Amino acid sequence: MITITLPDGSRREYPAPLTVAEVAASIGAGLAKASLAGRVGRGDSARMVDTSHLIDADTALAIITDKDPDGLEVIRHSTAHLLAYAVKELFPEAQVTIGPVIENGFYYDFSYKRPFTPDDLQAIEKRMGELGKKDEPVVRRVLPRDEAVAHFKAMGEHYKAEIIGSIPAGQEVSLYREGGFEDLCRGPHVPSTGKLKHFKLMKVAGAYWRGDSNNEMLQRIYGTAWATKDELQRYLTMLEEAEKRDHRKLGRELDLFHVDDHAPGVVFWHPKGWTVWQQVEQYMRCVYQDNGYQEVKGPQILDKTLWEKTGHWDKYRENMFTTESEKRDYALKPMNCPGHILIYKQGIKSYRDLPLRLGEFGQCHRNEPSGGLHGIMRVRGFTQDDGHIFCTEDQILDECNAFTALLQRVYADFGFTDILYKVATRPEKRIGADELWDKAEHALMASLRNSGCDFIISPGDGAFYGPKIEYTLTDALGRQWQCGTIQVDFALPQRLAAEFVAENGERKTPVMLHRAILGSLERFIGILIEQHAGALPAWLAPTQVTVLNITDSQADYARNVVKTLQKQGLRCELDLRNEKITYKIRIHSMQKVPYILVVGDKEMASDCVAVRARGNQDLGVMSVSAFAQKALVDIAAKA
Repeated sequence: MITITLPDGSRREYPAPLTVAEVAASIGAGLAKASLAGRVGRGDSARMVDTSHLIDADTALAIITDKDPDGLEVIRHSTAHLLAYAVKELFPEAQVTIGPVIENGFYYDFSYKRPFTPDDLQAIEKRMGELGKKDEPVVRRVLPRDEAVAHFKAMGEHYKAEIIGSIPAGQEVSLYREGGFEDLCRGPHVPSTGKLKHFKLMKVAGAYWRGDSNNEMLQRIYGTAWATKDELQRYLTMLEEAEKRDHRKLGRELDLFHVDDHAPGVVFWHPKGWTVWQQVEQYMRCVYQDNGYQEVKGPQILDKTLWEKTGHWDKYRENMFTTESEKRDYALKPMNCPGHILIYKQGIKSYRDLPLRLGEFGQCHRNEPSGGLHGIMRVRGFTQDDGHIFCTEDQILDECNAFTALLQRVYADFGFTDILYKVATRPEKRIGADELWDKAEHALMASLRNSGCDFIISPGDGAFYGPKIEYTLTDALGRQWQCGTIQVDFALPQRLAAEFVAENGERKTPVMLHRAILGSLERFIGILIEQHAGALPAWLAPTQVTVLNITDSQADYARNVVKTLQKQGLRCELDLRNEKITYKIRIHSMQKVPYILVVGDKEMASDCVAVRARGNQDLGVMSVSAFAQKALVDIAAKA
């Protein structure tokens, strides 16, 4: 007898070996129809298998359907194969390479004699639908490595043969066939193509074979796949909204910034964009001042020997910009922490000086690949709201408690309240004693519990020198952005010989907490632009108020209104153009100005303004002083 334990703890016995599909059928016809794959085994030893997998020994089994996250991955993986199947049917000379699952979808890379066009994508997607409706079985078989190499060479699939040839000799590989198409894959896959119904091809992009720029440029077709039609439609609607909110598009339309090939990966801030930057920086400067941080400024270029001592030269050299002067090698700093330790080391520090909190709006440079640059979200030159806290081991918990509370307040002021908390724990390759790791990990988790935060554990994802909390915010479209972090570091202060005098007179090494709330200011401003679709809250808006006259007779009055509001601290502009008032209102509405004030003869006679708030809200006529008070209250409340 074979005993199978189900997820609810119940057990079923069977007289002979049977497949996952047969187990599902024995439970119910509905489950049999919905099953996509199975998960056999428990804990870390559990593995995903096809529904055709034969169970011949006692085991735990979960039937995977499209309700499970793993089921969605199986659908996407199988849809990638369906894409390759359709391409080979329509373009037999195309060679298939690799096609993995990615976030929200999949892609497949092809080698073909000409670029695929939008019409080609439509034809491929149509053919995918036709192949899905044929409901062809997806059948797995296993071949020895060398036999599989010969098989794909005979098919003319040289890329597949190369992939298999890189597998150690003597091993076996699994192949999956659907209809006339067979592909290399570890699986699992859906039982038949009829399970694949809700997908969309998105775009074509270039990609080097095996990510090496010395190799051939392939064509990467991206697609998305979902369990239901509604899920697919919601995702496509989200993408449409995301396109409208794209910070690069809005940056041009609102005249905030631009990027230029003369300085790839570095931002040119325009006056309006730099105003936004200044609001964010000055806000964070107040956060520093109100929470015990001392602001510092370190140099941009540091000697190579420092980076060797910290370990960055060995681990990060390829991402560092370097220069040479008088036979000495230097690097533009990719991070601020070594400079802060050098500042800390000036003068003798006592335990009474700790915790010592240093903050810097530190400009950093990292040599990111050109293909990875993205507007102001992914750049080579950026500024961090960086801070480092030097403390004793006993102070770690209190500092982490305070930091999480501070981060929550800051994010709320910027309009983000949905935060995901992740604790990244010790990696296999690490430095430092386990008792120190225990203390650091306990402090990070305890600080989140003290803050009432649910969190997830990311085992082994900590830095080699210490664990960390990653703070990920969720925007209006449900997208997640990892911005904040706090890391516990016992190693770097020791490597650079940072010390303090303990209460007993002994010299000790401080613990260093690396922390950032916004992360890269460039990236965070890009997130803000997309979060608010360019309509930044009044406290951040580059222009808070625009005053418009109806005719020339109100020009002097409009000028006086602007001067009055500017004296109140409002960022105010004047539009005296000889245009229809409806045109001027429309133009400034498109610029997403929070308040538009219109002045005509009636307003001038009563020393008032007609107020329109963003979103075409008519707030009526009010005195200039009453409007100023309202605007300043909204700005102070960060409404």
